[in-house]
Amino acid sequence: MELTKFGHACVRLEKDGRRLVIDPGGLSDPGALEGADAVLVTHEHFDHFSEEVLRRAAEARPGLRIWTNSSVASQLDGLGARVTATGDGDAFTAAGFDIRVHGAWHAVIHPDVPRIPNIGFLVDDSLFHPGDALTVPEGPVGTLLLPVHAPWSTVGDLIDYVREVAPRDAYAVHDGALNDIGTAMVEGFLGERGPGLPALYRRLAPGASARIG
Repeated sequence: MELTKFGHACVRLEKDGRRLVIDPGGLSDPGALEGADAVLVTHEHFDHFSEEVLRRAAEARPGLRIWTNSSVASQLDGLGARVTATGDGDAFTAAGFDIRVHGAWHAVIHPDVPRIPNIGFLVDDSLFHPGDALTVPEGPVGTLLLPVHAPWSTVGDLIDYVREVAPRDAYAVHDGALNDIGTAMVEGFLGERGPGLPALYRRLAPGASARIG
């Protein structure tokens, strides 16, 4: 399949002429949804979910289907059966991609900040998008979409997470708030100069693509 990054946490996967988009939020290019057949949303934070953008895409493409948690699904009322609420342990097919759902909660930011639901998606038993959590899915992962910058993690957390998941490749996501200096600092720890990962760390610029699988 082909992986294209559309800024921050949003990616598009293409296979056999079908397009699956994950987390088209307020910091990503709305063009990610052009020609999309299905959308997955991990949670309700604005940088992962834009109700306006999704409703506009649904209006433009009557066949578009959306899978997300019940909290986000409740904000998309009026779209009827085109929106499906899903959760940890579920499995389904979206636009020809086999999806397994892992996790239930957003990572802890602070004990005083209420947690919200968050689910991760394993696509074709190969690529995993955890949303805003460091969920470890069952079974092997070939490509991990790694949230490299967030108020709920440290670089040490990321190193331990990649070591535990042990993917072949780790692609940076959730980096929309990093400037060039921050990006270079993260790469210094997660790349070849760091303490060592079981995966090749890569970062795609917005709009760039890579073949995976």
